Amino acid sequence: MLKITTASVAWALALSLTASVALVSLPVQADTGEVFVVQQAQGTPTVSIGGTVVPYKSVMLAAQLSGRVTFLAGREGDSFEAEALLVAIDDAELLAQRRALLAQMASADAQLRNAGVQYTREMFSPQSREAPGGMGMPNLFDQMFTRPMESFVGERDCDVERSADLFASELQIQQAQNAMLRLQAELQALDTRIRDARGMAPFEGVIVRKYVEVGDTVQPGQPLLDFADVEYLQVEVDVPARLRSGLREGQMVQAEIDPDDRRVPVRVAQIFPMADPQRHTVKIKFDLPQGVSEPGMYAKVLLPDLGAPARANPVIPRSAVRYNGSLPGVYVLNAQGQPQLRLIRVGEDLGDGFMTVLSGLRAGERVLANPGPRLSAGWADETRAP
Repeated sequence: MLKITTASVAWALALSLTASVALVSLPVQADTGEVFVVQQAQGTPTVSIGGTVVPYKSVMLAAQLSGRVTFLAGREGDSFEAEALLVAIDDAELLAQRRALLAQMASADAQLRNAGVQYTREMFSPQSREAPGGMGMPNLFDQMFTRPMESFVGERDCDVERSADLFASELQIQQAQNAMLRLQAELQALDTRIRDARGMAPFEGVIVRKYVEVGDTVQPGQPLLDFADVEYLQVEVDVPARLRSGLREGQMVQAEIDPDDRRVPVRVAQIFPMADPQRHTVKIKFDLPQGVSEPGMYAKVLLPDLGAPARANPVIPRSAVRYNGSLPGVYVLNAQGQPQLRLIRVGEDLGDGFMTVLSGLRAGERVLANPGPRLSAGWADETRAP
């Protein structure tokens, strides 16, 4: 499968809810609204780590040879089946070289067949035993007296000559075969270059980015386009090494997806075997449910921090929090039953309309669940956390 960027690590401590939250509704004056008694939620500390939504499979098609782009299948977002043609580079020169190479192979094949014929001729009609001329008297004298005399005195051996002629014929066959093999290897290499001029879809997916247009001249190694399978998405996170021990493949955790921080379950899909030696982080990928995000978006994964001591934090309704600028606060009822605005530090969103409070509240205090508009303006006397 297949070269993607990772967002910078964002740290924010939060607490996951592991015990039930008992929120008691108390009747109060009609102008203050519903009141809840704050209780504690026991939980294991979690760490929110930022990451990037990436496709399950993604490849970048790059030019393997220089030339002019002659074809692009479509634009960003267009989907294609596997093995579909996505991009092509001009291969006219390569095709011309291939035709010339095929002509050379035809000549080499003729030479190979001729060498085989000469070897067969030498086997059944040795040249060493042929008469050098016609049927004239000199030729007959040479056959009847000169050659037998040369063989008798040891100056000539027809068997040795025949063996040398056979070896020469075998050598011609071997050379012709070697020439054919060399041309076949050149043809294979040329076909590979021709194939590299055409970029095919390695799997079913979409074009996510184009780097060139038809008519552009490219060089080897230059990016052409990014192709990805966006049906299945993952969150890629660089997790601090100290949190690695609390994770295993197949484990389910929670993630918050931009832009509305919607919380969804994610599964640990892959834990890379080696940590970054400089940042001391481990790359981990989490499988996302289908249809909840898009590639390139930001996401936060809530990971258990087994090394931190267990903590207990108050839990309040999310609707009880009011913001004065960027400062969160809640309306707490004092001993006389009057609401007073108090600053708090919010923690983890627990879902179902509740959230934890890291500081500013104690268990047993009473807060307005949904303060009315008359209480949303101005600051009360008590604005400090106890």
